[in-house]
Amino acid sequence: MPRLRWLSILSIACLLLAGCDKFQHKKPDPTKGVVSGVVLCADTGKPARFATVTLSAAPKTGEKNDQGDPLPAAETTVTDLDGRFRLEAVQPGHYYAFATLEGYLDPALVMDPDKIRSLSSDRERHQYSIDQWKEHLTEVSVAKHRVSEVSIQIERGAEIGGTVTFDDGAPAIGMHFQIFRKTEKNGWTDVGLPLLDTWSIHAVSDGHGRFSLTNLPAGEYTVCTLMPTDAEAAAPRICLGGVFRRKDAATVKVQAGETAGGADIEIPLSGLHTVAGTVTALPDGHPVGHGTLRLLYADDREKARETSLLEDGTFSFEYVAEGKYILQVNGAQDTEQKAPDQPQSDAPPSNPTPAHSYVDKEIPLTVLNDIEDISLTLAASAPGNVPAPANPQNQ
Repeated sequence: MPRLRWLSILSIACLLLAGCDKFQHKKPDPTKGVVSGVVLCADTGKPARFATVTLSAAPKTGEKNDQGDPLPAAETTVTDLDGRFRLEAVQPGHYYAFATLEGYLDPALVMDPDKIRSLSSDRERHQYSIDQWKEHLTEVSVAKHRVSEVSIQIERGAEIGGTVTFDDGAPAIGMHFQIFRKTEKNGWTDVGLPLLDTWSIHAVSDGHGRFSLTNLPAGEYTVCTLMPTDAEAAAPRICLGGVFRRKDAATVKVQAGETAGGADIEIPLSGLHTVAGTVTALPDGHPVGHGTLRLLYADDREKARETSLLEDGTFSFEYVAEGKYILQVNGAQDTEQKAPDQPQSDAPPSNPTPAHSYVDKEIPLTVLNDIEDISLTLAASAPGNVPAPANPQNQ
């Protein structure tokens, strides 16, 4: 499922994505209604100044997940210095309202991303989001020519803070983070909704290596730091306790509104290596320019890292910890190739070789030093048979 699609649950898209016009005020419309109100901080009783208020349509009673019109866009605005807000020209109907502000609970950090990915329609994701966030939602009915008044409270979130350093004592500056929360069934789920294939958690360590992870619900967590790369899936991670795997990491418990400090992470400067190579196709050895490479831990196939093939068929993982892995390539395919011996030209090839998909492949890999000459050769799939992507564990 494309991430841009499942990010549309409830109103999270408008909270996270640029271009949702949350500061653009609508003009009054006598054929529609108005929602006006105030947002208060539950811990202080003071106005929630410059909080983002979101109005999301409530599902119709009895409507099935695959029925009905597309979900209407969420209405958003920002409170003033008195914590008040006003939304003009709201279509009559039934809505849920809620508010977010730095330091207070954020719905994007409450949802289970794995559950969201498993749902097949926007309406199912919408309903799931409402169910998960129900106690923080305020119901409001909007009618023509009427001003509907609402009062919204926001609750202080939990916070985890610490410092990231290298093992020579220097601060690790600009590190990203990945958070895992323990579930009721003693499993673990990742926290946050990745935006545009980048980062689930937007906090980074400051110039002294300090970090603060805010807006969290109460729970038991482990924290991993991610060294800067183009995307989260490709980033090397080091977790609490100075380990590389989530299952080996130390944990921290935090209550609602509490700040838990001392979540310090040390990044080793030695024992990290580069794993790189090339993927080519049988029988002519041309590079395969599209596909996904994963490093899986050999003992339980937990995903360690993920990256994409470059157009020249090469791939590279930096900062790989020593250990035993499985290197997996899946979903490999190439675009049209020029016919053999055809001169280079900007014009479309007159006799192109058809595009191919390739059979997934795995090889065992022991990393003790840099490995930069891996060669994977893939056999073409049978015509019309596109291999299904592998499904390693996400954590």
